[in-house]
Amino acid sequence: MPPRKGSPEQAQAGPPARGIPVWLKIAYSAYVAVLVPVYWVQYGPQNFLWACDIALLAAVAVLWRESALWAGALAVAVLLPGLAWNADFFARLAAGRDVFGLDATGYMFDAAIPRVVRALSLFHVFQPLLLVWAVHRLGYDRRAPAAASLLAWIALPASYLCTDPERNINWVYGLGEVPQDWLPGPIYLAAMMVLVPLVLYWPAHLLLSRAFGIALPAER
Repeated sequence: MPPRKGSPEQAQAGPPARGIPVWLKIAYSAYVAVLVPVYWVQYGPQNFLWACDIALLAAVAVLWRESALWAGALAVAVLLPGLAWNADFFARLAAGRDVFGLDATGYMFDAAIPRVVRALSLFHVFQPLLLVWAVHRLGYDRRAPAAASLLAWIALPASYLCTDPERNINWVYGLGEVPQDWLPGPIYLAAMMVLVPLVLYWPAHLLLSRAFGIALPAER
């Protein structure tokens, strides 16, 4: 019997779900269990509102529950930012200086930050790969960008209201380190809430749809 129109079965495509190995669930959970107290002491609780840190924590539940929807949502949310982080990090590693001008990975080369903290921050290197691999194992759900956008619409206002402007978490006060001053703060935040799904999530959704066999609207 074919799945009902609009059902979860129809929303999901790609290879049959093969599940996540238990050893990986345990290893990842242990890694996060070590990282959280270290980050808490070094950076404080505000740091966990960064989108990459939200994805890091949420992935524990996603891997254990083997949720295709939320694996896809996290992959959509971190794919392009994660690739940009890696490009900046490895370019800086090779060139010895900031190449792109946004200083997104400068803290990885800050001798004032303990090496163990910087080593734990290398989760940015494998995070996009892990989440895309999880989608490969579980299948891709085309509702993923909507779920990712819901997370962003919670995390961005929370970052604006609950964190220090000088931290500029999730860049809710401006791109890079310098706060913007050409728009009132709430208007800039509203613009971010529109642009993040459009500029980051939708292209990632198109890439993952192509990779995992979801038909786009014009192709159905």
